[in-house]
Amino acid sequence: MDRRSFIRKAGVAGVGATGLSSIAAPALAQNKITWRMVTTWPKNFPGLGVGAQRLADRITSASGGRLTVQVYSAGELVPPLQSIDAVIDGGAEMSHGAAYYWQNKSPA
Repeated sequence: MDRRSFIRKAGVAGVGATGLSSIAAPALAQNKITWRMVTTWPKNFPGLGVGAQRLADRITSASGGRLTVQVYSAGELVPPLQSIDAVIDGGAEMSHGAAYYWQNKSPA
């Protein structure tokens, strides 16, 4: 399976999981999707903070611009240590942070 095929299938599965009702109607008409990524890092934080933006840029590039990831740094949408809660509650589609922040959220 090539990378583009994988990204396309993952994007379709992700859209199905989040529900089409959360996507704006004009975005659907243009076949463009925007996901929100909340992070635990300050904006342009060296290493980890810029890594989140780099990941978002790569996803956008790999999807040919059909899937855009908008990065929100710590505190812009939710407090830093509540970013995974925002994804669980549906306030954002993606989270970028350290797994050990949420060690008590899931036994896995």
